[in-house]
Amino acid sequence: MSIVGENSCIDDRAINIASLAVQAILYEASCSPSPGLVSKVSCGAHSDMDYFTFLDSATSLINPLIRCTEAGLSTISPQELFRQIKQIGQLGELQMLEKTSGVNTHKGTLFLLGICCAAGGKALFDGTGFISLPSIIKEMTSGLIERELSSRLIEFMNADNAALTNGERLFLHHKVEGIRREVQRGLPTVFDYSLGFYKANHGLSQNHRLVQTLLAIMQFCEDTNILHRHSLDTLKEVQETAKQILSIGGVTTLQGLKAIEAMNEDFSKRMISPGGSADLLGVTVFLELLEDYLGRDRDHPLLGHAVAVPN
Repeated sequence: MSIVGENSCIDDRAINIASLAVQAILYEASCSPSPGLVSKVSCGAHSDMDYFTFLDSATSLINPLIRCTEAGLSTISPQELFRQIKQIGQLGELQMLEKTSGVNTHKGTLFLLGICCAAGGKALFDGTGFISLPSIIKEMTSGLIERELSSRLIEFMNADNAALTNGERLFLHHKVEGIRREVQRGLPTVFDYSLGFYKANHGLSQNHRLVQTLLAIMQFCEDTNILHRHSLDTLKEVQETAKQILSIGGVTTLQGLKAIEAMNEDFSKRMISPGGSADLLGVTVFLELLEDYLGRDRDHPLLGHAVAVPN
């Protein structure tokens, strides 16, 4: 199985942007303590994966993320771009599962970062800059909820529940639109909040900056991973706990650090994994890196060129 075709050329700007996305994935997986999540020191709430599973998975995403970016480096419309990267993402997901022996480590991450990489490529190609990303993402995903959730509600109701995805099942039973709603609105959680929060905490160590931003996202994230495995009450508890820890300083105080450690121990025992918040943390890190890259590309317009891929 290959996403890269024979005798193909890859624009090195696509390689550069995809490498930033993989860097963000590795940053997210490496920070600790990250309550309930896999990190370099803990498996969190997971018994089927560890840090090395995440490293293996990250390497499998390099190819599809390059291809998503390259699709954006073209004249096609945002909606056609989204159709193309959906196909790329499906192949990428199979590559991920092959690399992880069937464990779903980064399905949500690939969906989000695939969209962001494609939008980044489009902004670069059109010369519209980083500021245009939310509108590009909105155009790409316009009508997504209607196409994939609302219009299929009757079909869902007649379907075998086991055949539904977690997101479809949550929409059917609770009308939760999840990450589809977030991307259709242009990733407001990231662009309007977490990206600015992450930048504002640049004075912290990289690890503490990541953990602090994770908590900030957890306060507001409608985390479908938690809803799928637990309940709305559990989600509200997670949000409130994150808010309380930030109110006492989070990683910047000893009291806050002890509270995060206790939260991690509690979530790991109760099998609570805020994977949706982790995905948005990865997107936040990527977008800060991408903003810097697009700024440098504007200053050096001849930065990119095609690189031949050997047969």
